[in-house]
Amino acid sequence: MLFKRSLLHELVTTAIGAFLVLFGVVIAQRVAYYIGIAAKGSLASDAINTLLGFSMLKFLPMMLSLTLFLAVLLTLSRWHRDSEMVVWFTSGQGIASWISPVLRFAAPVVAVIALLSMFVTPWATMKGADFSNQLKSRDELATITPGVFKESRQADRVFFVESFDELGNVVKNIFVQSVQHQRIGIIVASRGHRETAENGDNFLVMQQGRRYEGKPDTPEFTMTEFERYAIRIEAGEVKQKPPNTQAKSTMDLLQEEHDAKNVAEIQWRLALPISAFVLVLMAIPLSFVDPRSGRSANMMLALMIYVIYNNLLSIMQAWLSQDKISPMVGLWPVHLLFLSLTVYMFYRRIFQLPLLPRWWGK
Repeated sequence: MLFKRSLLHELVTTAIGAFLVLFGVVIAQRVAYYIGIAAKGSLASDAINTLLGFSMLKFLPMMLSLTLFLAVLLTLSRWHRDSEMVVWFTSGQGIASWISPVLRFAAPVVAVIALLSMFVTPWATMKGADFSNQLKSRDELATITPGVFKESRQADRVFFVESFDELGNVVKNIFVQSVQHQRIGIIVASRGHRETAENGDNFLVMQQGRRYEGKPDTPEFTMTEFERYAIRIEAGEVKQKPPNTQAKSTMDLLQEEHDAKNVAEIQWRLALPISAFVLVLMAIPLSFVDPRSGRSANMMLALMIYVIYNNLLSIMQAWLSQDKISPMVGLWPVHLLFLSLTVYMFYRRIFQLPLLPRWWGK
């Protein structure tokens, strides 16, 4: 009982640490991705946090699956390395006795992975797509960042705003360059604001400024001072597309016609908790550390197994969605392959046979 409580405590501690590291790596990668898009002017900076939240929800099942695998592997590897396993084995307990306490720790997390995969991830995908469509339908003014030149979608205007007021309703020191009928127009104004007409049209109203207009490479330029000048801003038009398979809820997939893409998506959602369960079991025999091998030998093998497992699932899902394999076959051969490998590893460890060739750790 003491060993099991100690094991559970260390598994939880290791899992929290592994999850925080994985979460930090993934969020850093996604932040860099969205900042790169925002720097190109394709994404408003105020939309990064929302898209990042939806993106992290989609990656959460895979992060939890890898967290479980690493937590069991790292914990039991330390027990092997520090000879704590010797005490367990000399008390008459074999390696199969670790299955019960490890599954007791992993079962709630696997249930959470299943819940996320079946319900939360499709919802996050759908909401992320809807939010992206809303961003595309916003006009140019909504995506302007103070101090940054912003080109319109039609590439016929360039906006620059130095700053907003405290409430964000009034802009200061505006610059607008437009090209129309092969003539360049430049407008500078000290302040401006947005107005919406009764018919719903949006205008940028500028006050106390000048307008310069003329033909390039000619002296034909005119300058006009104004107290008030309005520019009509057109909202972007986005064609509504039907939701893709990943954005459909699980209930919708089950109720719709069972075509190849729907079946592939359902089996992929089921594959995430199933693979997490198989990997947790595999981590028990895989955690053995041979003193004559390098400490990182089993970790290298574990990461290789995880990558191969997920890549095979992705390949089989692609074949299934393209109707190259039968829905009855689906992704199950991959699960059976790695479950068989897990049973084989338990067999090798029960009879004290090496899992790795001698040259692996050299």
